[in-house]
Amino acid sequence: MAMTKTLSMISRTGRDLQRYNDGCRQVVGCIPYRYRKTNQSSTVQGTQIDDLEFLVISSQKSPKWMFPKGGWETDEALEDAALRETFEESGVIGDVEVQEYLGTWSFKSKSQGTFHQGHMFPLLVTEELEDWPEKTVRKRLWLKFSEAREVCWHSWMKEALDVFASKLTKRNKDDEPQTCPFDELCNEQTVATVSNSNTMFYEEPIISIEANDLTCEEELRISLVAKPSLVKKQP
Repeated sequence: MAMTKTLSMISRTGRDLQRYNDGCRQVVGCIPYRYRKTNQSSTVQGTQIDDLEFLVISSQKSPKWMFPKGGWETDEALEDAALRETFEESGVIGDVEVQEYLGTWSFKSKSQGTFHQGHMFPLLVTEELEDWPEKTVRKRLWLKFSEAREVCWHSWMKEALDVFASKLTKRNKDDEPQTCPFDELCNEQTVATVSNSNTMFYEEPIISIEANDLTCEEELRISLVAKPSLVKKQP
């Protein structure tokens, strides 16, 4: 869904416009993703989870990785807030897939000691910008599904990613051509008649996956973040 307001290069701060529901702060975020082949689109049938890459960002205060999210404010629609927060924190814009809404999770903020409700959407990235509001305080990294799930710090965000994968699997299943239940009863003459008719037959597109391996530096960083016990403390 297109953004209804102009994106600002200054991140919103403060809680004057923050939404609350029964005392719970309302938070909205996105799982930004893209196809590993640039000539693919969101309508391609048969897309598998490994055909996609997911964008994670670092926390401002620690080396933890997560998906972009932030406060939903009273002067904006939910999907507008999702796109704004994603742009401010990760520097990407795209289509917030409202129809693929992933769900709402309740969690307690350890730093603030308050309860939050987090709403998550998939966001198909159409543009990755070189400059964005929080560029100086965050890093961003494109990862495969399994890698993104491993390094993501928040368990509720992992669950949102799992929901995304489940929806993709269901979409592929729904897109599969249906087999006629009477095919086994058809004789050769009937089959030949159908073949010579104006019936159109569709083939699933063949998706060629190109290697997009991480650099050694990125692999090391992921390993250290995901498995901190492997890091030896200096005496």
